[in-house]
Amino acid sequence: MKRSGFRRSPRSQPPGGWALDGRSPSLGYLRTSGDAAGFGPSVGSFRLTPVPRKAAPAPDYRSILSISDEAARVRALNEHLSTRSYVQGFSLSQADVDAFRQLSGPPADAQLFHVARWFRHVAAILGSPRAPAPPCGLQAMTQLCSLPGRQRPAHAAPVVSSSRVRAVPTPPVQQPDPEEEEKFSFRQYYIFTVEKLERPDNQKEKAHSPDVTLLDSDQILSSVCLAVPPHPRLWRSYISFDILRRVLRDYFKFDVFYCMNITDIDDKIIKRARQNYLFEQYREKQPQAVQLLEDVHAALQPFSAKLRETSDPDKRQMLERLERAVRLAAEPLEEPARRGLAGEELDGRVQVLLEEAKDLLSDWLDSMHGSEVSDNSIFSKLPKFWEAEFHKDMEALNVLPPDVLTRVSEYVPEIVDFVRKIVDNGYGYVSNGSVYFDTVKFANSEGHCYGKLVPEAVGDQKALQEGEGDLSISAERLSEKRSPSDFALWKASKPGEPSWPCPWGKGRPGWHIECSAMAGTLLGASMDLHGGGFDLRFPHHDNELAQSEAYFENDCWVRYFLHTGHLTIAGCKMSKSLKNFITIKDALKKHSARQLRLAFLTHSWKDALDYSADSMEAALRLEKLLNEFFLNVKDLLRAPVEVAGQFEKWEDKETELNKSFCDKKAAVHEALCDNVDTRTVMEEMRALVGQCNHYMAARKAARRRPNRALLESIARYLTHMLKIFGAIEEESSLGFPVGGPGTSLNLEPTVMPYLQVLSEFREGVRRVAREHRVPEVLQLSDALRDDILPELGVRFEDHEGLPTVVKLVDRDTLLREREEKKRAEEEKRRKKEEAARKRQEQEAARLAKMKVPPSEMFLSESDKYSKFDENGLPTHDTEGKELSKGQAKKLKKLFEAQEKLHQEYLQLVQNGSVP
Repeated sequence: MKRSGFRRSPRSQPPGGWALDGRSPSLGYLRTSGDAAGFGPSVGSFRLTPVPRKAAPAPDYRSILSISDEAARVRALNEHLSTRSYVQGFSLSQADVDAFRQLSGPPADAQLFHVARWFRHVAAILGSPRAPAPPCGLQAMTQLCSLPGRQRPAHAAPVVSSSRVRAVPTPPVQQPDPEEEEKFSFRQYYIFTVEKLERPDNQKEKAHSPDVTLLDSDQILSSVCLAVPPHPRLWRSYISFDILRRVLRDYFKFDVFYCMNITDIDDKIIKRARQNYLFEQYREKQPQAVQLLEDVHAALQPFSAKLRETSDPDKRQMLERLERAVRLAAEPLEEPARRGLAGEELDGRVQVLLEEAKDLLSDWLDSMHGSEVSDNSIFSKLPKFWEAEFHKDMEALNVLPPDVLTRVSEYVPEIVDFVRKIVDNGYGYVSNGSVYFDTVKFANSEGHCYGKLVPEAVGDQKALQEGEGDLSISAERLSEKRSPSDFALWKASKPGEPSWPCPWGKGRPGWHIECSAMAGTLLGASMDLHGGGFDLRFPHHDNELAQSEAYFENDCWVRYFLHTGHLTIAGCKMSKSLKNFITIKDALKKHSARQLRLAFLTHSWKDALDYSADSMEAALRLEKLLNEFFLNVKDLLRAPVEVAGQFEKWEDKETELNKSFCDKKAAVHEALCDNVDTRTVMEEMRALVGQCNHYMAARKAARRRPNRALLESIARYLTHMLKIFGAIEEESSLGFPVGGPGTSLNLEPTVMPYLQVLSEFREGVRRVAREHRVPEVLQLSDALRDDILPELGVRFEDHEGLPTVVKLVDRDTLLREREEKKRAEEEKRRKKEEAARKRQEQEAARLAKMKVPPSEMFLSESDKYSKFDENGLPTHDTEGKELSKGQAKKLKKLFEAQEKLHQEYLQLVQNGSVP
């Protein structure tokens, strides 16, 4: 059963039709059938096929319906639905209808969101005027598509998130006439939801990437969008979205318009920029040892209090390590400072303490002087620097640049207008100079729903406060809200924060509003795709949805969310306390961008990915497998052959391989249609290469030439797919280019003719050397192959009775292979020597045992026996008791065995075999 990575939001259940609700095990999953060839403006018809599964039993509402008080009945119903709506999925039953008819309307209490969601579902299906059907239903879209010449409205698409896809069968909808369908200029098969996508108003496919929050290299964030410089949590999203974007654009031929937001105004950015500025000012004053120690001890007091209050074990471990490092750095200064000593050595210790105590002093300085920082340029310097670093890292990873890039600092006027309209529409309110979004009013308004992506998280105060930012969760700030779930659209600036004029006084944008305003300005009232990490679903993306739909007064600002899975480091979450925090620059020192991308391609973009030595080793093996196949095909194509000989008669082996090729292409296409399942794609490509290698080996064993045209077709197809995925950066007609990343020159056609001449000359020299028995020449020939050419990125492969195979390979790869070969040979030699040593030890032990006369073998065991007979056999134990007959018999057998061994030893001595 294939998985699909998008889940319809709680409010998007259509009035009948094919429902998309990711968690139902009861009714199966959506699959496609039909002709999938071609992805132009008109692609033919597709149908949705339900995969039947055992239906879930109808709910039992009898005990709930017997409750006379409606408020109590609704609370009981909410408790019941909390275990049904989100876990088992929703399918309408008569019990639902009976319970629905007993309610006077949807609950007003926002905490009863399970009942609210259930009420809207039932109302949509029954067509009740109390709760009109949401405009995003798939049934409605299908009906519109079935009417010739009818354009699907902009809102007719579901808001979905990463999960499984469930199919709920309803009466069939009349399919459009194929000839009429050809007239629709923007009907395309939409790969994620098994439905045709018509882009309204002749628009492009609009994609909105996750935001980039620009902080410095030490910052690890989970509550804001993403951190810079990029670390594994960031490349997971950006490499994955780059792959998805390329597949949409280059495989399915969508016209993608890609927008990326840069967050350069944010609570954490403000605080870190302020701290950096204050610390640099402090450093420039060149504090003396006594003053520095005094300040460090003062800063340690609030820091120690913070440490005592920290409950998170990883964070606590990190703070303890920082405190320990500061105290160790301060200790060498204590005595010299008391004695008033000075000198270069003391100055060096001062610099060490300054560096170790930077974070601690920065917090302390900010708490005392942060409100005095007022220059806006101080807050822009930090994000500008890290934005440049971010773009360098993305280029190094071969991530395509966005079509448009927006920065919060450049869109403040648009954000102010956006907030003003939300207030005018009745969904925002001003409080003490700040503007907040009224989540309760929005949730209770007709046609809207708050918490679409993660409804069960609504009311999670910890998540909501993290979403508001460190500078916005004081008791004073929280008291300004009508409801704890409300969030800031515009924040009144306090001293020490950047500010911009607006109708409500000087302030700055809230975190969530920036995305809505910037994306809304460029993409309009709706967008097709919105990307982000899994942990951004709530509150960030849910709040984005709410405020944007409040602004546009619609219910489908985003049609589809793409949430990438978590990334772990060697099985652990990335954390400073675990010392597993690495940057992209660090990663690229160990592995190439292609190898990193191959590692990502072999995992589903929506599932967790573990960045570890094992996962990267698997990526290296895959790269080597593909590259060796390409090199072998290139060598085959370079072999001289007549024009007519390029096309040979196919036999059973060729027919079988071609059938497998066709099957694999179909499987790759099906996998890409199934939520861009690159993991399955890479498995199919790996299997295809394996079959080609088996075919070539069989032909080689039979001394027959493989079919050039067939293998070239397969190699070009694989090259094409790898280009689509971004694993091949430069122009290359076949396989991985040799010119190296970032170069436009393809070395192969230029260099290969010369290498071929060298190879043929070397073969001739080796042949003559063998005939005339000149081993020195053969040794020089081997040195050329093993030591000299690899330094130039050239590999010669000698095969008995066959021409030498010439391959151009990346120099670093060849050198790494050479070192691995040397290590393997050294390991083999070491194991051989170890085995010989063990054999010698065993032989020495055996001879030593044989050397002992049987009459003496038990005499040394005085801890077991006290008396012996004339032959040396024990007769009594240590307590003086006579041994039993069984014990004596056993010892007699050992005595006789030793007697034989000793006789063998004496024979060996007599023969001179033993010195």
